[in-house]
Amino acid sequence: MAASSRALLRWQFDLTWSLFEYHLERLDPADFLWEPAGHCWTGRRGPDGGWTPDWADTEPDPVPVPTIGWLTWHIGWWWTVTADHLRGQPPRQRADVEWPGAGEPTVAWLRGLRTEWLGVLDRLTDADLDRTAPFPWQDDAEHTVTHMLGWVNAELMKNAAEIGQLRLLRAAGPGA
Repeated sequence: MAASSRALLRWQFDLTWSLFEYHLERLDPADFLWEPAGHCWTGRRGPDGGWTPDWADTEPDPVPVPTIGWLTWHIGWWWTVTADHLRGQPPRQRADVEWPGAGEPTVAWLRGLRTEWLGVLDRLTDADLDRTAPFPWQDDAEHTVTHMLGWVNAELMKNAAEIGQLRLLRAAGPGA
């Protein structure tokens, strides 16, 4: 990938993160598990005290509205798996990516994932960027690691917008 493409992808990531950070620093612990509709996906306490995200192997119809807690777990899951692939490590299973819980623990976790991600990006060579992407497309030689980096930026932007919208709706209150 040319230096200009690398710089553009990094700029896009930094811009997306700054938009996400605007909402992260304003989240209240009660925002995370607020259910904006009757049909929601969220995190639920398991018998061991940990959090288990709602999940279905086949996407339900209608698609449940996610809570901020579910969305932050989802970011952690896909980002962790993507970084595992780029490091050449076996990707963690969905159930192995634990959500830290509402409030500062999750905000700190996401900021830590960002730091880890930047370290992974900094180690990629031009040859790495031109390789076939190991994730999220399986056995698709047309998508490179460069495409995967663009996907991460787009996925983060989408999830950040969803979290921001949920935060704003909750703050507006009923009937606002």
